[in-house]
Amino acid sequence: MKKIVAVLIATFFTVALQAQTAQPFIGADMIVFNAKITTGSLTMPEASAVAVKRGRIYSVGTNAEILSLKDNSTKLIDAGGKRLIPGINDAHTHVLNERSYNYTLRWDGVPTLKRALEMLTEQAKRTPEGQWVKVIGGWSPYQFAEKRFPTTEEIKKAVPNRPAIVQYAYNRAYLNELAMKALGVGTSRLPSLPGTELEKDKKGNYTGMIQGNTFFFVSLEYMVPQADEKEQLNSLIYVINDMNRFGVTSAVDAASLNAYPQGHSPIALLARENRLNIRFPFIDLQFGDVTSPSLVDAEINAVTKKAPISPGENLHPTMAHGHEYEGTGEVLRLELHDHENFDRPAFIINQDTMRYYVEKDISKLVQRRIPFRMHISYNENISPFLDALESINRKIPLDGLRWSIEHAETITPENIARVKKLGGGISLDIKMALHGEGFIKTYGLEKALQTPRLRELVNSGIPLAMSTDAFRASTYNPWVGISWMITGKSVSGAEILAKDNRLTREEALKLFTFGPTWFEQTENEMGKIVPGNLADFVLLNKDYFTIPEGEIKTISSALTIVDGRVVFGTGNYSNLAPKLPEIVPAWSPLKYFGGY
Repeated sequence: MKKIVAVLIATFFTVALQAQTAQPFIGADMIVFNAKITTGSLTMPEASAVAVKRGRIYSVGTNAEILSLKDNSTKLIDAGGKRLIPGINDAHTHVLNERSYNYTLRWDGVPTLKRALEMLTEQAKRTPEGQWVKVIGGWSPYQFAEKRFPTTEEIKKAVPNRPAIVQYAYNRAYLNELAMKALGVGTSRLPSLPGTELEKDKKGNYTGMIQGNTFFFVSLEYMVPQADEKEQLNSLIYVINDMNRFGVTSAVDAASLNAYPQGHSPIALLARENRLNIRFPFIDLQFGDVTSPSLVDAEINAVTKKAPISPGENLHPTMAHGHEYEGTGEVLRLELHDHENFDRPAFIINQDTMRYYVEKDISKLVQRRIPFRMHISYNENISPFLDALESINRKIPLDGLRWSIEHAETITPENIARVKKLGGGISLDIKMALHGEGFIKTYGLEKALQTPRLRELVNSGIPLAMSTDAFRASTYNPWVGISWMITGKSVSGAEILAKDNRLTREEALKLFTFGPTWFEQTENEMGKIVPGNLADFVLLNKDYFTIPEGEIKTISSALTIVDGRVVFGTGNYSNLAPKLPEIVPAWSPLKYFGGY
């Protein structure tokens, strides 16, 4: 009997083994090999190949190790020795505000004012009657070889036959005669908001140059022709593609004038059709609800009654964190918005007003566990904000609720410590790289050299990220900011960061890759090239870690992967990228000049 049992057992294992060996080997979906991989992991800082399976990183290692994981259906991509890094994660940008992106002529990266004005002239000739020639943010006068702003006379000469507006950040705009007439400059039709100044010449005539604050320029945008639905969707596709071009694989939409849920319909459409080529966590702002007593009340009404959604809930049908609600901000109340215009003295809010409204509004968010972000640029406003938050915390403990201060250019070490103690984070931005010279004229070089306090912030261990705050206040190209953090130089080439306030290449990159994950609660899934993490990574056109410092600002992507899919490719990888729709309308500046 024992012999029979032994024979049966042996037969069973033989059959089982044969069945196993008969099964086909199921390999990786994609393998990128022959790369210089910066993983961001202390366990294995460098590697040469990465395997992807079902949108996540399957394995990381040597070429030989990873290539052994391929099968007949694996997509093999030879990196050709290029540097591969985790995907760029822009922790604060404004994608949804760019629905008319295709209507805008972008001066981002244009090297001379002469060429910028020529572009205006060329675009004016193809812009149809009834439309405007527009340059709306993303550029700096300090990037030009001429190191100056255009004049209204130059704008008028460049565009004599169509309304034209050239807007610098949210600080000033230049209008030609037709634009002044259309907007009603000098009449009640033009929004009259605090801080708005309309320049006049010696004879008392309006010149077309207007200085103002954020909300004035937001109002102007809605007084010019808007893209139709088809053009809006097309614009957003090209916005995202231009971000992919610089290696951006995830971007927090840090509040849009197009509120959830209706304002997110184009993103939802792209998600359903698997054409959303970026992870899109979003902060919501309910500007449109005039029935609520405050923006915070409007937000609570929207996410609990109108279109219920929970913090951290993902609306994308297939991609993790693809279209995810992250809370509210960055404007929590209009009265508390300190407009960051470095050409003017700091916008200081009454401390009692700040404390009263913050305590009143944020208490409601804390009770409902809704994460929040607060736009505060100046330390003078950060102090009373933290006073109120500490008061709230004593009554209703924050208890790990994630919140942040956005921008925080002039925050002091004392307030850095207070933010950390309260469990908050700080999301910086790259505006000093573009507008630092304006800051120097207003506050002096000594203060600029320590603005923001990069070294102290990194050393503090506080949750910290860098962002672009594109597309109006700054350019969407993160490498401009990465260059500034390392070299200390602005787009003009001037040194505006002290040597002891600069970062290493590793530190600067981390603020755009792993740093943002805290703000999105994705620390264990994103920001590093390690097994189990989401497959978001970028093959660079230049080796970030070995090229001269002066070339860092010229880096872009050769190949961008999001969720294990190729979303952008150029050169040898262009045939791997998805085919983009034709740019509409046919006269779009983007069609002729591109983005950056």
